[in-house]
Amino acid sequence: MSDELDPITPESAMSYYLDARRYDLSDDTIQSHRYRLKSFVRWLQSPDHGSGEVMNMNDVDLRTVHAYRVFKREENFEGDDPCAAVTMKGQVSTLRTFLSFIADIDAVSEDLAERIRIPRIDDGDGVSDAVLEAERARTILDYLNRWEYATVEHVALLLLWRTSCRLGGLRALDVSDFDREDNALCFRHRPETGTGLKNGSHGERDVSLKPRVAKVVEEYIDGPHRDRVTDEHGRAPLITTTHGRPSTTTIRMWCYKWTRPCAIGEGCPDNRVIEECDATYIEHASKCPFSVSSHPFRAGSITAYRDAGTPREVLSDRGDVSETVLEKHYDRASSRQRMRRRQDFIPDDL
Repeated sequence: MSDELDPITPESAMSYYLDARRYDLSDDTIQSHRYRLKSFVRWLQSPDHGSGEVMNMNDVDLRTVHAYRVFKREENFEGDDPCAAVTMKGQVSTLRTFLSFIADIDAVSEDLAERIRIPRIDDGDGVSDAVLEAERARTILDYLNRWEYATVEHVALLLLWRTSCRLGGLRALDVSDFDREDNALCFRHRPETGTGLKNGSHGERDVSLKPRVAKVVEEYIDGPHRDRVTDEHGRAPLITTTHGRPSTTTIRMWCYKWTRPCAIGEGCPDNRVIEECDATYIEHASKCPFSVSSHPFRAGSITAYRDAGTPREVLSDRGDVSETVLEKHYDRASSRQRMRRRQDFIPDDL
């Protein structure tokens, strides 16, 4: 440990970093950094991992970081799978940013972050294959339309699918962001009251809704299923729970819940005995191998719009995503699907 460094515990360093960055990172990014850094701090302080407990960030060096990478790649904590390439890249990128930031307060050496190499991944390795197929989404939404009409969970999943929005964008909506006259939703960046958009003010946009979708939203707002609550900032959220604006975890849980085949009256593709399956419990819905979280809703929605002929630039504006990122990370069309999209644009008499 260098005499020039100032002692600080891993928890204090993490708290300092997250507090200092709360205004220049979106809520979702802060949550992601908190999750990754908590794992690092837990590993540092666990006597069962590494070379013993590390209670002072001054003792963290390149060998420490390497040992952590090996642990995450080969073992990981009980209940967590070893990190794949894309996950490891995110872990190391966040850790490098964190160490660079706390070097300013003499918690670690100045050159430590610069010496950490970000894992390289081949084309395709950074793209998740998880996607909610359009036919599957329609089946789920038809069920909710029939049996859970205009409930908060119906509206949440309907808007995720129809607007291609991010989970954080859905959570940020207020009742006043729904324009009844024009059948539109207004996504606004409000970091000062806890609902910043991922791309800041650049992510602000108005998104049109088809009349039948707007009708569901309107009947939800006027009906008995929306909790008449305000959040801690006095705002009236569009998507609510009895406690106010839902957390991202809650909305993600709704996605897992309703994408289980058994939740909409279908048989289990794995032929499990429903009464004996842990995934039938809402809190364990993510354990169902056929359930998906919110991101596959977004990827599936964008792919379905592209298959229906929606131009890439339209989806870029509507979903707040660059055309390059849209093509690589969100459009899950197969080579044959892409061929069919192009057919209408190929002249017969060239």
